[in-house]
Formats: sequence, structure tokens, C-alpha cells
Amino acid sequence: MSYYIGCDLGTSAIKLTVCDEKGEVILSADESYPCFFPKDGYSEQKPEDWLSALKKGLKIITSSIKGEIKGLAIDGQMHGLVPLDKDMSVLRRAILWNDSRSTKECLYLNKAIGKDTLIKETGNIAYPGFTLPKIIWMKNNEPELFARIKTVFLPKDYLNYCLTGKVCTDYSDAAGTLALNVKKQCWSKSMIDLSGLDESCFPEIVKTGSFLGYMKEDIAKECGFKKPVKIYQGAADNAASAIGNGVVNDSECNISLGTSGTIFVASNSYVFDKNGAIHSFLTGTDNYCLLACMLSAASCLKWLTEEVFKSNDFVSVQKRIKNEDLGNSNVFFLPYLMGERSPINDPKARGVFFGLSMDTKQEDLVESVMEGVAFALRDSFECFKKMGIDIKKSYITGGGSKSPLWKKIISNVLDISLETVADSYGPSYGMCLVVLLSEGVFKTFKEEKDNLIKVTDTTIPEKKLVEKYQLKYEKYQLLYPSLKNVFSIE
Repeated sequence: MSYYIGCDLGTSAIKLTVCDEKGEVILSADESYPCFFPKDGYSEQKPEDWLSALKKGLKIITSSIKGEIKGLAIDGQMHGLVPLDKDMSVLRRAILWNDSRSTKECLYLNKAIGKDTLIKETGNIAYPGFTLPKIIWMKNNEPELFARIKTVFLPKDYLNYCLTGKVCTDYSDAAGTLALNVKKQCWSKSMIDLSGLDESCFPEIVKTGSFLGYMKEDIAKECGFKKPVKIYQGAADNAASAIGNGVVNDSECNISLGTSGTIFVASNSYVFDKNGAIHSFLTGTDNYCLLACMLSAASCLKWLTEEVFKSNDFVSVQKRIKNEDLGNSNVFFLPYLMGERSPINDPKARGVFFGLSMDTKQEDLVESVMEGVAFALRDSFECFKKMGIDIKKSYITGGGSKSPLWKKIISNVLDISLETVADSYGPSYGMCLVVLLSEGVFKTFKEEKDNLIKVTDTTIPEKKLVEKYQLKYEKYQLLYPSLKNVFSIE
């Protein structure tokens, strides 16, 4: 029996999933690593921690799997900046996707260069999460380190380099840098010139599923592999999640309720939002897509439970929330714990509880957090509607999707059906499917979807609850505009 590994380089941990030739999951492993927040709005990790965690996970797999492991692919958190010098040594801790330090650089790009120019050149406006503004931040704030940059990697591409020595990225990840002409699918010389780097600093772009080489012998031996292992190009995490959930056809949608919250819509043609609130990106299946991303989603509930309630029990409080009480609470929550991306693009926005009273209980706070995340997703859904994209149903994945209550709230706030895939392993399983396709076990992503992706649970909106949430959403919409100027006060 042959086996195939998919790895998801996430924000808090790397997840490894092993499947067999039938696409059935045999084993999974998780290895965590720390995140550093040296200043307000800063978010960093050590790339060497990623590699160490990957090796630990691979050792668990090789000690458990007796058959031959044929190949491996890695997806990763988008937008992160990993700068390397001429010796391919990491210059500083990676600046992550949820880091907002490049706010001033984004203001310059959006105003001085102009949003219309940026959209024409890249399909997107500048967001602090994107890679190019981070590079410009380094130029402005760490000039000595910036001068030593010879290669710019995205997180997963650093791991691929460590495993194979190959310097490259893929189209889905490159699209999130603000340095790619998404429509033409090539690096934008004019955007790279703005970064102050030479185009040679940006890696070659190859398709997801491309063969990168065999795992280096020393790493293979250290991790317990007995035969050479092929390494294939992965994808951005949201593109990988879409593959893992079977979002491979035009207009199909996937909502990911993880650390961040994303709405991913596949498209056969290049489309863009003239206001830049929705990102125009590329998929891992040689296609275009639209992506909306909120920076704090399931992480909001994690924060409330662990930091405020001082508990690790995410379930018991939810059980106290009765179905008949949904939509009736007067407590609201703005989920901007790390600032916000889609659709408001405000790195200074912060989380807010509104409507608290002496009788507010724990369950009211939990319910408001779940609703607040759903309302923030609704904000982006309204942008999709203005673009003429009417989403009637979506797949849903991520840690938050394990909560039936949260799925019910989101379904009714958005007024769409939500489909949960059987044994969804998200992005890491998407990478398993990429390896299976690259190895010739399946011929197309559609064939994989038809044979492997099975929906086991569907959450359907209820008319009365949809109406309740419509009224509450209209009140929610008043909060951020009322507080926007307060957030901007230094």
C-alpha cells in the first residue's frame, strides 16, 4: 500500500494528514509552535520553528506507517514575509498575515499610488496583511536588514526550500503578495519596483502540483523515511482548503472558520471588486477566485474562553444557549481583535462589546461573539452581492465549523445553506489530493471531488430566525461607523 502526505502550515500549528491510494485518511498529526507579539499589531514567528514542527510530525508518521510514502505537499498561511540573505539564511522572524505594522505603507500605496492603479495592476488594493507592504516597511524601518535581502519567501515556500533546495512559489500564494499581476499571472515589475527590491529576489512561480524534487537525504533520514520521497508544490491555505472541500467548479463557495474567517468563491474568469474590499486571487486548480478575509474569527471565541473565562471548555457555555433565544439578545460584538481586513480595511479597529447590562451572562457574551463573527462575514457577503455574485450555499470548514450552534447562526445570518464535508481535514487533506493527482492516482480535481468529497451535514436557514437576524444585523451595521473615528485616535 502507498501513502501520501498533506501538510498545512497554519498560524498556531502544522497539521499533517496521511491518506492511502483511495483517498481515505489513515493518520493525522499536529505540532504547535509559538507566535510572538512584540508590539501592538505585530505578529511574528520563527521559520525554524516551522521546520522543527514539520520534522516532529513526519517522525510520528514514519513511525506509524509501514507502507511506502510516495509524496508530500505543503500549503501555508498566506502573505507572510520570510526574508533571506545571499546565503539563504533567514534575516528576521517572519512577519505574519495578521500583522498590521505596515499601516502607513498601505496608506501611501492606496493614496499616493492610488487604489485604481493598484487594482488595475494587481486586482487588489493594499492591505497591511499583504507581503509587499511588509517589504516596504522593512525598507523604511530596518534598512540594514533590508539591504541584505536576496530572496523573499512565503511561509510554505521556506519549508519547500529546506526540503528540496528549490526556490519557488505557486500562483495562489503569489496572488496574495500585492506583487503579482493576477490577471496576467506574472510578477508585476512596477509593483516590485515600489518595493525597492530587484525582481530576482522574488521566486519562480510554478503550478500547484508541480514536482519540486526529492526530499534531501539528511532530512529524510532524520525523519525516518526509508525510500526517496517526492515533494510537490502546494498552495495557499485557503486554496488548499477549497480543494479539500471540493470547491473546484465555477461559483462554488467555501467558508473557513479558523483563526481567521474567509469566504472563497471559485471563478472561471478574472473578476475584481472595483472598491478593493474583496480580493482577486488565484486557486490551486489553475483558476481564478475571489476571497474575503476577516482577521479574527474562531480566535475570538478562543480569546473569550481562555483569556476572559480562564477555561478550555468551549462546549458547556454554548449548551446554555437555547435555540429559541437566538436573535433576541441585545449584546453585540465587533470581532476586530487584530484590526480588520475585508471589507473595511482598518488595522486600527478593535474588538468591542456593546449593550452590556447587569444581567448579562457568560452565554450572552459567547452568543454575541458567534453572532459578531457571522455579521462580519455578512459584511463581505453584501460586497459579493454588489458584484452580482449571489451565493445560495457554501461548504464550511475550520475549527469553528465543529460547533452546530455556530453553523446555525451563520446559516441564518447569511441566509444560505451550509454543507459540512465528511471527516473534513481542511487544507492538509487538500494537499493529499494534490499529491494523489500529481502521482496519477486521479486524473482531475473533479474526479477526486466526485469520488472522495461527501457531504454529511447540511444546515438550512429558518425563515423566522433569518428575519430576526436581519433586524439585528441592521443595528450591528451602525456600530463600526460610529466608532471608526474613535479607533483612529492616537
